[in-house]
Amino acid sequence: MPDGEPPYPYKLRQRRGDSARGPFVVPPDGFIKNLYERAVSATAAPFVGITTDGKVVPNLFRHKSGPSLKPVVDAADAFIASLEPGQKRAMMFDLEADRWRTWSNIHIYMFRDGACLADLSDEQRKLALVRASMSASGYELARDVMKLNEHVNEITGKIGAYGEWYYWISIFGTPSPDKPWGWQIDGHHLIINCFVVGDRIVLTPNFMGSEPVEAKFGKYTGTSILKAEESQGLGLMKSFSPEQRKQATIGMELPFDVFATAFRDNMVMKHEGLRHDELDKSQQALLVELIKTYVHRMPHGHAEIRLDEVLDHLRETRFAWIGPCDDKAAFYYRIHSPTILIEFDHQAGIVFENDHHTRDHIHTLVRTPNGGDYGKDLLRQHYLQHDHSHPHTPHRMGKV
Repeated sequence: MPDGEPPYPYKLRQRRGDSARGPFVVPPDGFIKNLYERAVSATAAPFVGITTDGKVVPNLFRHKSGPSLKPVVDAADAFIASLEPGQKRAMMFDLEADRWRTWSNIHIYMFRDGACLADLSDEQRKLALVRASMSASGYELARDVMKLNEHVNEITGKIGAYGEWYYWISIFGTPSPDKPWGWQIDGHHLIINCFVVGDRIVLTPNFMGSEPVEAKFGKYTGTSILKAEESQGLGLMKSFSPEQRKQATIGMELPFDVFATAFRDNMVMKHEGLRHDELDKSQQALLVELIKTYVHRMPHGHAEIRLDEVLDHLRETRFAWIGPCDDKAAFYYRIHSPTILIEFDHQAGIVFENDHHTRDHIHTLVRTPNGGDYGKDLLRQHYLQHDHSHPHTPHRMGKV
């Protein structure tokens, strides 16, 4: 930290030296042990997806083809070709490996598999694969999350726990112009799951956040994230009448984390809050603009296809809020429909000592409910539309 006036209004939390890189040893009790046990149990359960009652609503997703994804395949091929044999073995997984579902936001090394970016060359860390798979703004946001994780390192001095390159990349299946495959980035405050078949792409679950949300000194001074997600959500809530705010508000005590976080792939979450058709036209427009902010993390052309998929269900889309609604208070909001789940949450301190929720720590999450995460529904439709007659193909073996 620089000398003089403290740049942040909180003291650092005194924590044991948790490592982002391992080895991980399950502690005898406490939060991490409970999380680990929940993770093992959740991953063992067959994937269903986020639902309102435990049952997937059928025939929701059309999965239209968009602009060519050849640049994504080419970037993946070039990246794999640049790896040493040991790195390649660590990074490559079967298409339907359980590893898809063991991502975790927390910085402590627990289920990290794949190639750690810290061990790669500068050329490999240009992340051409990630850049090709996202919009320019989506990629910039991902990189800024990583830069702010480096800033946490500057704040705490815990080099083994935080850092710009403590993220793990995995590839599932074999990159192909027409066969299913995908990749994942997994690490503190940044999880991107990308599934590709031909010119169709799914980018959920997608988790992005930071503490703090702005670097006030150091290598990346001025880097800040999630301002639009915060201000647009608050602006929508402020536009409501008192009666509308009452309908949208589902509680006052902010949750510990976003509800559909890691290891909650099969969460049952009922629709709550204010429905789209209970808004006036100007408020409906604000809601759509807020949805676009998240959807436009996807590459151009594919974001528009995804948005159409979401807009098809606007009548069933609800906006829910937890907490006060003013210019300083922390808050949570949720946008939930049959085809998209967006969560935004102000968190309490982990790096910092504050036990109350503040706007200095934010988590956001985007999911595709009803079996759409990890491209599962897209893969299901691919198997239905193509002949996979060999007895060991996944659909013949009952895996989809």
